Amino acid sequence: MFLRAPEAHGRSFLKAVSWRMVGSIDTFVISYFVTGRLVFAASIASVETFTKIVLFYFHERAWAFVPLGRADQVVAATDVVTEPAIAH
Repeated sequence: MFLRAPEAHGRSFLKAVSWRMVGSIDTFVISYFVTGRLVFAASIASVETFTKIVLFYFHERAWAFVPLGRADQVVAATDVVTEPAIAH
């Protein structure tokens, strides 16, 4: 059975940064459409970039403790013990 190793802190941090880059571009575009001003849009996007990297990092680390849906928590079909059928 495939066992998934826990993720390192560095990997969680890099995932947070890469996701924030995508998210910050989205925030910038939305902010620009709402405000119509590049300076405001850039200000909003730059502030939320740093706060959300930190939030995502801790969110990711918290999920590392949740076994729900992990491959190593799924019982393989060959591991299931079946009892013989009783004739009626």
